[in-house]
Amino acid sequence: MASSERKQSSFTTTTNNKLPLKQIPGSYGPPFFGPILDRHDYFYNQGRDKFFSSRIQKYNSTIFRTNMPPGPFISSNPRVIALLDAASFPILFDNGKVEKHNVFDGTFMPSTNFTGGYRVCSQLDTTEPSHALIKGFFLNQLLLRKDSFVPLFRSILSEAFNEIEEGLSGKNGPKMCDTWILFQLFPIETLKLPKIFNYLEDLLLRTVPFPACLTSSSYKKLYQAFSSSAVTLLNEAEKAGLKRTEACHQLIFIACFNSYGGFKNQFPTLFKLVGLSGQELHKELANEIRTVVKQEGGVTIQALEKMALVKSVVYETMRIEPIVRYQYAKAREDLIVKSHDAAFEVKKGEMLFGYQPFATKDPRIFDDAEVFVPKRFVGEGEKLLKYVLWSNGKETDEPSVDNKQCPGKNLVVLLCRLFLVEFFLRYDTFTFETKEAVVGVNITITSLTKASST
Repeated sequence: MASSERKQSSFTTTTNNKLPLKQIPGSYGPPFFGPILDRHDYFYNQGRDKFFSSRIQKYNSTIFRTNMPPGPFISSNPRVIALLDAASFPILFDNGKVEKHNVFDGTFMPSTNFTGGYRVCSQLDTTEPSHALIKGFFLNQLLLRKDSFVPLFRSILSEAFNEIEEGLSGKNGPKMCDTWILFQLFPIETLKLPKIFNYLEDLLLRTVPFPACLTSSSYKKLYQAFSSSAVTLLNEAEKAGLKRTEACHQLIFIACFNSYGGFKNQFPTLFKLVGLSGQELHKELANEIRTVVKQEGGVTIQALEKMALVKSVVYETMRIEPIVRYQYAKAREDLIVKSHDAAFEVKKGEMLFGYQPFATKDPRIFDDAEVFVPKRFVGEGEKLLKYVLWSNGKETDEPSVDNKQCPGKNLVVLLCRLFLVEFFLRYDTFTFETKEAVVGVNITITSLTKASST
């Protein structure tokens, strides 16, 4: 119901830190049509950022009620409370106050037929026993293999850069992953069609859920490939107490949806922001990387930790363009959510929604919040890392079986640093062109200048 229709709060008029307690502004609009109108503003009329910024101005609040896609057709309840600042956003990580049962994709959940009939770890709440079992298994496997990531990824990058130079294309595996991922994400994305087709696109993408049978052939091939090539890992999963078939489906989701899907977005974004910063940054990165590698006698974990600028560039990329834009959670209990200026009552069961780019570009926290500042997290700037939230948690926190933070958080940061290191060991600078994609951005490298010194 709209905020004006809600019962008067039984809470006191101020919170412990003297913030005034206010009614949450905003409205869900008329039944049926309200979600449709919000959805069209979000996708077509205004776009994501303007959709949120215009409502912040309208309500004079970074917390308000609205409808989030996909809308009334495949979601029984698109109503959310939007949290759009760095003060309120972290409550989405407080698993004592919020729950994450079937809310990974938002106000809708793709059919489990996409994942072999199993709910993947991302859809499980921390109170479900299988969450600790599955996440604990993958955390342990990452730990056991920590020494292999640097040499393996360096080898992969070397091959990739050679392919870029030779203009070669990839193989079929990534294409199968792309199709499988997109069919699950279509309700919250657009096809970037001309405006004349907006209503048709909306009708096609958001009237009914996409059936998993449309990708079943590709998914079966992925399952067969994983089940035959990940024998050791699946054996260990059985020993840990997981069914072999479920472990394989969980592995596919983590490898294809979380890892491949995430890196497919993150690496081009990192490349784009570094590229746009120009040759002076390229020169500084190349100098730091080559100096440290020479001093340390190679590319090692210890060497990567000494590259302050490289680390800062990666964190700044994740701050200004987070891999995942959205976070959702349901209130476990009646609670108070605080913005910088006020506090608001949330009732048990209400859906909380956070648009991460607004939280990580909060001008109350960051100077020049909308600007990519490569050295933002160097030195004293490291104190701001707790406001880098890309991993479904603060950068200063660590993933565990008791939270929903990305199990590969530290690995993602490591591989992004390694990506820059390998690139600037090999090249001095580059130019590129970008093209908007259904998910993320496509990068076309137009020139590469090989390293003048190493």
